[in-house]
Amino acid sequence: MNITDYILKEIKALRLKDSVKSAQKIFKNYPITHFPVIENDKLLGSFAESDVQTIENKESELATHSHLMNTFFAGEKATVLELLKIFADNDTNIIPVLNKEKNYIGYYDLCDVLDVFSTSPFMIEESETLIVEKLENDYSMGEVAQIVEANGAKLLGVYISEKSNDFIQVTLKIVSNEVNEIIQTFRRYDYKIISSHENDIYLEDLKNRSDYLQKYLEM
Repeated sequence: MNITDYILKEIKALRLKDSVKSAQKIFKNYPITHFPVIENDKLLGSFAESDVQTIENKESELATHSHLMNTFFAGEKATVLELLKIFADNDTNIIPVLNKEKNYIGYYDLCDVLDVFSTSPFMIEESETLIVEKLENDYSMGEVAQIVEANGAKLLGVYISEKSNDFIQVTLKIVSNEVNEIIQTFRRYDYKIISSHENDIYLEDLKNRSDYLQKYLEM
């Protein structure tokens, strides 16, 4: 299903001439963190629930408090990953949506977008999750894909999940019956395996050696 099918219009956007009381009522009736304010179908910004609730003069117009508005939105062609980033960057659970003419057409709800993401093949297809680490300057997306596919596996998806101290960690979703061969190939290419796997022969061998040494020392 297209993500645009999830654009909602249930909560009507407010205008600057509306009162603070009307805004507070919206937050009371709906579990949202922000609500959009428009004028002539153009998005002016969004008020946060945490800001609106601190305004004591409930009869004052929102225009009086326009300095509290936040500016964030998504285009109607935004991808799920782009939407998730906007949600996270703005600590919000709704995102105003603009069409190509920059007119306000509705909003996305975080729960809906998470449902779309969680039902994607990337999430639901049975697979192994493998996390590898390498120096950022030595990392190559093409090399990662080549290692996986050269071992007869299918790469469902890959993303950089962490960056620190010149190293990056890459999370992969892999469909394979021989994930151990992939793991060993990554090691030969100087990747560190961050995730743990029950059938990792290398780690099992290390464990056996450690157990043997421990028994020897106890003799």
